[in-house]
Amino acid sequence: MSGRPCSWLFRVTLAAAALLRPERRARPLAVRPAARSRSPVPGFLGALKMEMTEMTGVSLKRGSLAVEDNDSLTPAEEAKRQKVSEGWLTKGQDGIENNSPPSCENVPRLPEVVSAGKSKRNSDAQLQEEEEEEEDGLSEEGEEEEEAESFADMMKHGLTELDVGITKFVSSHQGFSGILKERYSDFVVHEIGKDGRISHLDDLSVPVDEEDPSEDLFTVLTAEEKQRLEELQLFKNKETSVAIEVVEDTKEKRTVIHQAIKSLFPGLETKTEDREGKKYIVAYHAAGKKALANPRKHSWPKSRGSYCHFVLYKENKDTMDAINVLSKYLRVKPNIFSYMGTKDKRAITVQEIAVLKITAQRLAHLNKCLMNFKLGNFSYQKNPLKLGELQGNHFTVVLRNITGTDDQVEQAMNSLKEIGFINYYGMQRFGTTAVPTYQVGRAILQNSWAEVMDLILKPRSGAEKGYLVKCREEWAKTKDPAAALRKLPVKRCVEGQLLRGLSKYGMKNIVSAFGIIPRNNRLMYIHSYQSYVWNNMVSKRIEEYGLTPVPGDLVLKGATATYIEEEDVNNYSIHDVVMPLPGFDVIYPKHKISDAYREMLTADNLDIDNMRHKIRDYSLSGAYRKIIIRPQNVSWEVVAYDDPKIPLFNTDVDNLEGKPPPVFASEGKYRALKMDFSLPPSTYATMAIREVLKMDTSIKNQTQLNTTWLR
Repeated sequence: MSGRPCSWLFRVTLAAAALLRPERRARPLAVRPAARSRSPVPGFLGALKMEMTEMTGVSLKRGSLAVEDNDSLTPAEEAKRQKVSEGWLTKGQDGIENNSPPSCENVPRLPEVVSAGKSKRNSDAQLQEEEEEEEDGLSEEGEEEEEAESFADMMKHGLTELDVGITKFVSSHQGFSGILKERYSDFVVHEIGKDGRISHLDDLSVPVDEEDPSEDLFTVLTAEEKQRLEELQLFKNKETSVAIEVVEDTKEKRTVIHQAIKSLFPGLETKTEDREGKKYIVAYHAAGKKALANPRKHSWPKSRGSYCHFVLYKENKDTMDAINVLSKYLRVKPNIFSYMGTKDKRAITVQEIAVLKITAQRLAHLNKCLMNFKLGNFSYQKNPLKLGELQGNHFTVVLRNITGTDDQVEQAMNSLKEIGFINYYGMQRFGTTAVPTYQVGRAILQNSWAEVMDLILKPRSGAEKGYLVKCREEWAKTKDPAAALRKLPVKRCVEGQLLRGLSKYGMKNIVSAFGIIPRNNRLMYIHSYQSYVWNNMVSKRIEEYGLTPVPGDLVLKGATATYIEEEDVNNYSIHDVVMPLPGFDVIYPKHKISDAYREMLTADNLDIDNMRHKIRDYSLSGAYRKIIIRPQNVSWEVVAYDDPKIPLFNTDVDNLEGKPPPVFASEGKYRALKMDFSLPPSTYATMAIREVLKMDTSIKNQTQLNTTWLR
């Protein structure tokens, strides 16, 4: 299961598609070191006074490298549980990539079940291809053409790291170039559970359970019968029941049909009827539409835990998208699934999932019909999983075709291991278009609702789908939300939701119209603004005081932030220091950086002493975030290889399939750096890689480097 191309890299490499045409190969991402000062900086913590390296590279748009931002809780849920964490602001649970509300370019799709009677093309990959063409209104050929047209625009517009406050490095080594994610298998994320164990998919067996139904359950119904039952279950037709003739009538056969219908189509009941001398199993609704959301209680053994926990291995799918696919194939509501944290799309990821009253047998059957998924390590438990219970994520990353010497690599990795990296919010935190999400968040906090509407809907430079461009143009020309909405084939994105709200509530009630957007997506905007402030302030803090704790810095004692006093300064290291995200329930450092917070918010027409908003949802309580993160379980290896297509390490699925690990020669045409490290929740792997390579992670720089590399 090798990696598949991700959408934005596809744009990057379109001009040289002939070089990278194989479908199973991801587009490469070349990186090079950013410009830096020549000031010597000691490599380790023994030196208390460090002159910080400043970044001057030019860049654009989002942090396109980031595959896993390590976020785990929604802001609202984490705020209820605690204000203090390694990094508080987290990703919403709506299947959103890049920590930004879903634009029409980036909406998690819910696959439609294909009628088996019409076609045998029912694999997940085929399902999604058809669906994407249907929703986008674009064929693959048309999309390529449009992406080619917008590539030049993409090169010119968007955010730089400097725009969002990412300006410093902590290490002194010389940066070097590398290619990140030439293959999807070059970036693998394993969840770390609450017990500290790294999740691995290493067992596909199903727990032995005498009460499980026979395997015949999955084959006793024909494709046409399954289609009719699904339409009945989902209220897609006017039928009140479906009758299935029992061929080769026996009591055992009838029992299996009863079990199959009740198990595969939750919410349906069955009975046996005689009609004209023939036996029929009649399926009908037991309890209306609510039955679909609630699995049958009486059919689940009391001795068995109510939740089936399993490990999900997935490629090129974010967590919510994956759950939507699983729920469609299982014919259940997505809300019966639970998990500890969301994983982003552009990676191979392994995480634990729990589902209410679905047997391991049914789940294991999905391995036969889904591509880019594997389910295993099944067990029955009494409780679901809860957001935030994870301890973090473990990353295995390959940087191909590196230019650094062995000494440079050794210095870079030792620095990452001993010192760590600045805990910046990565570029993907701030959106993927020329209008950054923090600007929308700032307008919300300022109560400037007309500006909020304008920022979300106005035309903007850069690469966007043609229909979204037309929607924005229609809005700019007519200010008619209904007319602009008609230009969108996909209406679940933020733009579509806001236009629907404006159509419903009118232009004079933007607050209510904006409220149609899901709460987590709305909160993303203001949390993006908090992240923007925090990034800028931590850069100022490091510029002013280096990597040494100073009196007036903040540290945590339990869940409470306290000041470092002069007499205690030697009792702390830089790894203890935290800085606040602005809010009404935090304190600020007692040194120059406190004034910097106040000046920045004042310049944005915000009152740092009054962060409560008249709309409660938009009141910011604030939180604390460590300024330096030191990864755990750091290891690395430089390997030589000749073929850029070969995988450089085995995934869990490779190991299950018995594939031998790759064997490396002592010398090769290329060299790669294979790194392993663990990070706590809400930290960005992108920022760790940035520190190693001394690179600019914004999309403008990355696309420029890729274009150069491909030549």
